[in-house]
Amino acid sequence: MLTAITGINWGDEGKGRMVDLISQEYDIVARYQGGNNAGHTVKNERGKFVLNLLPSGILRPDVVCVMGNGMVIDPHHLDGEINKLREQGISITPANLKISDRATITMPYHVDQDGLEEARLSKTGAQFGSTKRGIAYTYGDKYMKKTLRMGDLLHLDDSVRKRLVTMVDSKNLVMEGSYNAAPISVDEMWAWLEKYAAIFKDYICDVGQYLADADAAGKKVLFEAQLGALRDIDFGIYPYTTSSNTIGAYAPIGAGIPGHKLTNSIGVMKAYSSCVGDGPFAAELAMTEEEKHALREAGHEYGAATGRPRRVGPIDLVASRYGVFCQGCDEVALTLLDVLDYMEKIPMVTAYKLSDGTTTTRFPMGEALDTAQPVVEYLPGWHCDITAARKWEDLPKEAQNYVEYLEKAVGCKITYISVGAEREAYIHHVV
Repeated sequence: MLTAITGINWGDEGKGRMVDLISQEYDIVARYQGGNNAGHTVKNERGKFVLNLLPSGILRPDVVCVMGNGMVIDPHHLDGEINKLREQGISITPANLKISDRATITMPYHVDQDGLEEARLSKTGAQFGSTKRGIAYTYGDKYMKKTLRMGDLLHLDDSVRKRLVTMVDSKNLVMEGSYNAAPISVDEMWAWLEKYAAIFKDYICDVGQYLADADAAGKKVLFEAQLGALRDIDFGIYPYTTSSNTIGAYAPIGAGIPGHKLTNSIGVMKAYSSCVGDGPFAAELAMTEEEKHALREAGHEYGAATGRPRRVGPIDLVASRYGVFCQGCDEVALTLLDVLDYMEKIPMVTAYKLSDGTTTTRFPMGEALDTAQPVVEYLPGWHCDITAARKWEDLPKEAQNYVEYLEKAVGCKITYISVGAEREAYIHHVV
């Protein structure tokens, strides 16, 4: 069985929480795209964990985690993340973590260039809201064939050094010529590579063959995404996207088994909207500043990777329907329903009013999206604590009505309902 868990909105939907829950039914959890520019926060009986690069399945001792070829990996960050988890009692060894030899390395100069360019753009208000982790510049160099891959760490020979010299020479034309920054030192970069080669050499392998063999043996594989459909490089709110494909159809490709097909696609959707970074976000126009502050505090809406306050608003059913379509969802997991406990009435964005005066329920792109105004409808709130609910019947009728309304609006059944951060705080809703 090959199952993808993906976000259907802007990211931050609670995918890590759902992977942590559902991974108990799987043998392998594989990340297939992205880098350390986003995070998953997971709470379980062992504590609170913030993950940026590692798959959320790493918190389960019987699960093997894979970091696929579609990822960009900063070894410095990964080393720190692993050490922090070990301090929290999580065992991480080559037996339960396998890193693709085809995954691309994020070098220190990628991070530096990201910060320099964002600072330059911010002078004119043209910044993208980058996390400054070097992700776009790593992917950019990947497609220009000017990067190293994790497999290169296994044989740091003269041919790899020659490639590094070529890459550094090219990068210095930009760093010195465009940013007046200090030149990159080949010797320093080589020493950096040697350091992390020693740390990760036993983890790097052909994960494609590992996954193919596992699938042939009947093992269950869960693919974990970073961010959501609206941040996909092709189908998202370009150019305010990430630099990789976040959609489920890419999962087998980015994990290492491009000839395989998904068995199931689970989309993760918040009970309201949140967004980190710049770009069009019509939902935030549907609330006053006071209402948004109350929602942000109720949902603790601050980025797991950056700590930045997230932009928030009511659930956006126009965007969510589009996300379900992009992800090819067979089912949806609804998260953070309990955050809405305090509301007397629950707002929902059901359509967009465009600049030409027309109204649409289809998700637009370009100028139409940039200027879209939300059309808001309301359902009665339940105004009580639902965190103890473990069965559908435990939910107040108003909460049930809200879930059923969302199912019809996005055109997909909601099979998981999260009512708290703890691992067991959910309802498995199968009709």
